[in-house]
Amino acid sequence: MSTNFEFIDIKRIEPETKPISARKVDFGEIYETQNIDSVKEQSSRCLDCGNPYCEWKCPLHNYIPDWLKLAQEGSIQEAADLCHETNSFPEICGRICPQEKLCEGACTLNTGYEAVTIGQIEKYITDKALADGWKPKKYVENFSTKTVSIIGAGPAGLACAENLIRRGVKCTVYDKYPEIGGLLTYGIPEFKLEKNIVLKRREILEELGVKFVLNYEVDEKKMNEIEKNSDAVFLGLGTYESIKGDIEGQDKEGVVEALPYLIRNTEYLMSEDDAESINFKDKKVVVLGGGDTAMDCVRTAVRQQAKSVHCVYRRDKKNMPGSVKEINHAMEEGVNFLFNSQPLEIKGNGKVKQLKIGETKLGKADTSGRRKPILVEGSEKLLEIDKLVIAFGYQADPQSFIAENNIKVSGRGLISLDNKNFKYQTSNPKFFAGGDMIIGSSLAVHAIAHGRDAAKEIIKFLQI
Repeated sequence: MSTNFEFIDIKRIEPETKPISARKVDFGEIYETQNIDSVKEQSSRCLDCGNPYCEWKCPLHNYIPDWLKLAQEGSIQEAADLCHETNSFPEICGRICPQEKLCEGACTLNTGYEAVTIGQIEKYITDKALADGWKPKKYVENFSTKTVSIIGAGPAGLACAENLIRRGVKCTVYDKYPEIGGLLTYGIPEFKLEKNIVLKRREILEELGVKFVLNYEVDEKKMNEIEKNSDAVFLGLGTYESIKGDIEGQDKEGVVEALPYLIRNTEYLMSEDDAESINFKDKKVVVLGGGDTAMDCVRTAVRQQAKSVHCVYRRDKKNMPGSVKEINHAMEEGVNFLFNSQPLEIKGNGKVKQLKIGETKLGKADTSGRRKPILVEGSEKLLEIDKLVIAFGYQADPQSFIAENNIKVSGRGLISLDNKNFKYQTSNPKFFAGGDMIIGSSLAVHAIAHGRDAAKEIIKFLQI
């Protein structure tokens, strides 16, 4: 029986990871499967705070103490029901969210004890429930006569579809890729999120009644047809345009952008027709950037058996924007980090041979609130390299049909939500939007929250 003092005697223990030697050659997820006894024990550490900071820090405001309590009692199906009250895809968030910056980072036990393993328990709850035949419940049984079209099968679009269909609104999701998930499938490697997890969600959504039209690039003509046959349209297209940076020599052979590199490798592993990976076997690889995408790239290169893998980042480890646990996993797997290092020039006669870098020191914070890196004069040196990956993040690149439908965008190319009638509604009342295309490149959990909340606003708009 819980005494609310378990956290004193029971230490935070995450599931075991596979041996480093196995991880470095295997694209499968790195964590071993938990058992119910360890889940119950770790769940018992929750203090059940009267004002749960974990819940408020979560962008979805998940009922975390409540489903931790259910997990502690072994009521996994009930816990799964509660998880899905706020989160369309808890098994995905449990795997890819930076919990140390969100729910676990806000856990009261951080004031002297280690946080509850919220993410790992969230993953276990849904994995176990789905394996036992659990399915999300519909809120209504009968379908409305209204129909909604969703452009983009990424986390925002899928969350919108899941919330609409469970509330009786027919919806069709269009996407250019042959599978659902967007960057969940094609941008996040298998060692963080195995693709069968996303494919299982497709099966569930289709069983609920969601229709998917895949391998379908929406252009102006197709959008005109979609718009005519829809009562509302939700745009969840994300941001896919790579940020290039200002480095001389980026056009040389051997320089690749992060997203094409990750997508091509995923397509190859999924055995899609004519797919070829960008393979770095036996190559000296350097990745520029310090976010989660950069970590995905360095860890992919390790698994491709690169000769060496370096990550060049212009600030220190403390100021890296990526997930701390992903950075630590990369270090465990043998990635060499060059902190406080500024890329200056890519050298080589048509083909990349060297990277010129300089040492930096951190100055005062800039307008973003982050300390600005300042180049130390005379600190330049050369790295011998074969391949260079640019992983500075993504920016908006609005499709032509955005302007054709009188949808306003900001100077950064993001869709503006300046309609005062409904949240997530654009300047064209029939169109709603969410995810990265309204806030810029961000976490999947934010996109899921947008899709969920936009679905509720669309229902109000349709007066269902």
